[in-house]
Amino acid sequence: MTDTAAASPPPPADVVLAPPLAPAAAPLCYVVDEEASIRHFLSLVLHGCGVDTVEFADGAAMRRALENRVPMLVFHNIALDSADAVESMVALGKRNFVGSVQLMSNRGAAVLEHVKNIGTQQHITMLPVLKKPFETDSVVKILNELKIGTPAGGAAKLSLDEALDKNWIEFWYQPKIALRKKQLAGAEAYARARHPQNGIVMPAAFMPGASDAAVLRLSELALHSALQAGHNFSKMGINLQLTVNIPLAALAQLPVGDIVTSQRPQADNWPGLIVDIPEDQIVADLPLAIALAKKFEPVNVRLAIDDGGRAYPMLAGLAEFPFAEIKLDRAFVADCATDRVNAPLCKSIINLAHHFRRSAVAMGIEKAPDAVAMVSMGCDFGQGFLLGLPMAQERFVSLLRQRSGARAEAAAT
Repeated sequence: MTDTAAASPPPPADVVLAPPLAPAAAPLCYVVDEEASIRHFLSLVLHGCGVDTVEFADGAAMRRALENRVPMLVFHNIALDSADAVESMVALGKRNFVGSVQLMSNRGAAVLEHVKNIGTQQHITMLPVLKKPFETDSVVKILNELKIGTPAGGAAKLSLDEALDKNWIEFWYQPKIALRKKQLAGAEAYARARHPQNGIVMPAAFMPGASDAAVLRLSELALHSALQAGHNFSKMGINLQLTVNIPLAALAQLPVGDIVTSQRPQADNWPGLIVDIPEDQIVADLPLAIALAKKFEPVNVRLAIDDGGRAYPMLAGLAEFPFAEIKLDRAFVADCATDRVNAPLCKSIINLAHHFRRSAVAMGIEKAPDAVAMVSMGCDFGQGFLLGLPMAQERFVSLLRQRSGARAEAAAT
């Protein structure tokens, strides 16, 4: 990997970026499973909860790693031959492992209990066996019960102006996954406030009632932050397409072209930015939205339709479609695998995007059957708790480093 990013020019004086956070020592979890998709899924969830991971395709590799570093938690699959898992329990016992082991498998109860009993005999804290398939909530519940990872956000109420004035705003990144390839394809930035007493505060606590001027300040901060994050990722040899959320009225007031031209990563393969705009705002002023989409395209900034689906008839009748993506509203994605209303609507929206040679993104995927349904419908990308939680930038960087390291190791092998 090479450093292709030039130094980033500073933002204007009235835009204050939060100082980089010193990476705190995070708890470590080993993930053992022969299925790469399961390992990646668990790593996405665990990193989003503030837990570092190391992935292994089998127990033998994990047992070798124990010689260098011992984790706090182990997710260990029980394969067809349970001997590998048994050996891992014995190895952990010999090292006087004081963490916890979470066994997981789709095998019969007798085999699971056998391995669990071996672990108990080794004086290991054995958690209740996790039957496959499982979803994000199950993993988050385990971490909460063990009190591992990032604590839940505070319930403080504050104004957006106060959060901006006191430099409390930061941006967390949620992975965007290519559904068919099951690969990380990008990330979307979401605003959070880091309150000195109440910890992480969600937008529901500071966005209601925000003035137009405050929203404009937040929008500009989001743009600067995403460009700076692009630099950080580029220095790692990774060029991800990032997405920010900006209301249409604010976007029309921002000097987007000047900001991007002066601050964008200088890598030749920089994939640009996507700006999400709610569908209702686009429909309310379609000429402005189309004009902005065309205006920003030369600087590699594309607009996307967020919360899409309700204006399908109007969008389907457009002669031109300068929007990069249609993001299916999470209300339509929920239970799309079984809902007789949502399923055909989702398929129609996906077909509309493909008709214009654009991408379709399913938002709010929380259940495995819905993810499978989206793949079968031809949806291109997905976001949601099933695929990865929003995570602080340092956590997301940790995930990227792990991914890039795994790819380098695979290539060397």
